[in-house]
Amino acid sequence: MVLEVRPAGHDHQVVSLSAGGGRYRRTPCPGCPWVVENAGTFPPEAFRHSARTAVDMSQHVFACHESGTAKPTTCAGFLLRGAEHNLSVRLAQFEGKLDLSKVHDDGRELFDRYQDMAVANGVPPGDPSIQDCR
Repeated sequence: MVLEVRPAGHDHQVVSLSAGGGRYRRTPCPGCPWVVENAGTFPPEAFRHSARTAVDMSQHVFACHESGTAKPTTCAGFLLRGAEHNLSVRLAQFEGKLDLSKVHDDGRELFDRYQDMAVANGVPPGDPSIQDCR
């Protein structure tokens, strides 16, 4: 379910989901922001908006930007690197709607933490929006 859509720069938006729907990518999409080689593709504002997905007990889930709002899907990169403390993700696993053993990086290098990804995309390291991120 789409919780929120926020503009993030001229041609970008941030979609936050709840993980209850059970739709998730098994591998990072070609332009996934969690993939190191894609750094700089999205504006810093997108990472400020999405930061709340990577904090303890968040109920907002990082959506795959290629899935859009018509068929929202949880991002594979997020599931592999930023979701272990996310309440919605943990509940979806408990309910059998999410199987992390089916999600893999497809041999692509991912950022280790949300903060690393945000900083690589232009968010200053001391920015308050990413301070509580894992």
